[in-house]
Amino acid sequence: MTSEAPSAQQAAGKRVLLGRIHGAFGVRGELKLESFTDPLRAILRYQPWILRDARGLEREIEGARGRETAKGLVATLPGIEDRDAADALRGAEVWVPRAALPPPGEGEYYWVDLEGLRVVNLEGAGFGVVSHLFATGANDVIVVEGERERMIPFLQPDVVRSVDFDAGVVTVDWDADF
Repeated sequence: MTSEAPSAQQAAGKRVLLGRIHGAFGVRGELKLESFTDPLRAILRYQPWILRDARGLEREIEGARGRETAKGLVATLPGIEDRDAADALRGAEVWVPRAALPPPGEGEYYWVDLEGLRVVNLEGAGFGVVSHLFATGANDVIVVEGERERMIPFLQPDVVRSVDFDAGVVTVDWDADF
């Protein structure tokens, strides 16, 4: 089995949510930006951005710049020159193409790469497919959709025994009745 990341072709159409715009900062078109990257400024490295508003409308932006302040990350976007234009982006999500991200390190995975993989236990029982993942603070959790929804802690190697992108399978040490 392999734990290599998906090929460029597999990752080509996928996107990753990296942040959210919380509104205007000042009067010159700057934006308050929530970044999900670590460090926070790393969001600026991955472009172009696809901004998606609450209605699902999208637009692509290239050339975002920003700085850290005592109150968080502040960004400027081309074409956003005043407070009204900045405030109109309040709530917009910042997505980037999966291909814009660097390859994950050994034994690391982008959540988006795990979505859609089949999940089986050590006995070969199929649980369904990875719907999504979320963080609890203590550990990440895989949400598996199948004949019922399962939430499985993403704990390697205790629970998640292997991730095989070639076969499209995550193998877990998890009781089928749990």
